[in-house]
Amino acid sequence: MRATEPSNKIFYKGKSDDFIIFVEDTATLNNWKNDSSVPLADVVNGWKIFVTHRHGSQGVLDGASRASLENEFGTANDEECVKKILQGGELQGYSQRERGGDTNVRNGMAI
Repeated sequence: MRATEPSNKIFYKGKSDDFIIFVEDTATLNNWKNDSSVPLADVVNGWKIFVTHRHGSQGVLDGASRASLENEFGTANDEECVKKILQGGELQGYSQRERGGDTNVRNGMAI
């Protein structure tokens, strides 16, 4: 995927921290919410839960520790935590800035 393509994430504002997971698309997410037989692997884009250290949905993303998951959700089971984030979180779309810069500085400035 190019950096400029739109993506979707789920932002979950917890009691002790803020959590983010990335999802494939809104249609698959809605299908999962209506039919729990849809595999979570089809919904989630990369099986990783991120934490923003209470900096909202735009904060620096770090991998969530097992302790932070246990404190917030009462379990460190990734699958259970992902389900709770998908059900209680807010869907947000975003697109990243296009990556730019010199590919080889020795060749001079890019025009």
